[in-house]
Amino acid sequence: MRDMTTPDRNRVQLTGISSRAYEHPADRSALVAMRSLSGFDAVLKRTSGLFSERRLRLMFLASAVRTTDTQFRALHDMGRDSAYILDLHKIPEIYVQQDPKAYAMAIGFDEPFIIVSTGLLDLMDDEELRFVIGHETSHILSGHAVYGTMLAILTRLATRVAWIPLGYIGLRVIVAALEEWQRKAEMSADRGGLLAGQDPDAALRALMKLAGGSRLHEMNIEAFLDQAREYDTAGDVRDGLLKVLNMLGTTHPFAVTRVAELDRWRRSGEYERIIAGDYPRREDDANARITEEIKAAANSYRESWAQSQDPFIGVLRDVAEGAVNAGERIFNRFARREN
Repeated sequence: MRDMTTPDRNRVQLTGISSRAYEHPADRSALVAMRSLSGFDAVLKRTSGLFSERRLRLMFLASAVRTTDTQFRALHDMGRDSAYILDLHKIPEIYVQQDPKAYAMAIGFDEPFIIVSTGLLDLMDDEELRFVIGHETSHILSGHAVYGTMLAILTRLATRVAWIPLGYIGLRVIVAALEEWQRKAEMSADRGGLLAGQDPDAALRALMKLAGGSRLHEMNIEAFLDQAREYDTAGDVRDGLLKVLNMLGTTHPFAVTRVAELDRWRRSGEYERIIAGDYPRREDDANARITEEIKAAANSYRESWAQSQDPFIGVLRDVAEGAVNAGERIFNRFARREN
């Protein structure tokens, strides 16, 4: 029997890695800002996690199969490996739930755990599944559940003022912003999943399978990346507007976008740099500055707009640039007052 404290092949442990290492700049800036609200997350955990987390865990304990050394052993090992590589001090429990739909999710605050559907187990091979478990472990390391719940509570509070003139418009802006953050959080977790599995091909295959199913021999990753380029460039301004409308109400990026973004991040050299040991440490998280992260997020959007061939993005670029500049000025003033 192999030593369960180390991965089952030569993967690099990323000792003390901060989630800031892999988080998308737009996700990272929101998380740093939320973490700066001293004590608020602790209150949220106590009020929201006390009953809902325990209730959900009891529900899955009663209705799903918890992985152990004797139940879904391979999946159990993957969870341990992911926690080891990302240096997560407590290994999350993993539950397998009977459902033909392919999905996985991370739930909880103080004692987060992972749910994997049987549909996902049937869809993925071992290395692809390792990427998925790493993806969910990355959500836990980033604290996405905690801060996502915080934002959801703020959104619900905003509904109480929806009766005020223009209140609904303001609410939709908040909801759209929340959805955009959640989509960026998924991109962050994709990067974390790649770092956990350390198999770029398997990561891309896993995301492609979420779009096209199990018939991998009928698909081709380069052709799928061509789809992503066509999606970005195809059509006119009307098609660009339709793309934006199609995103409303979604919390996950479309499959071609996720594959293209993860492939772009890997090719940028960031993945190899982190694997080589050059990454921010958790011990320095308290020193992260909101203004710097906001600037990094703004630069990320500017770079994305510059690279995009979407005609609609071109029309909106000047308006969006003005909004980003205004946002930077607001946060700069806030930072000066704090200092």
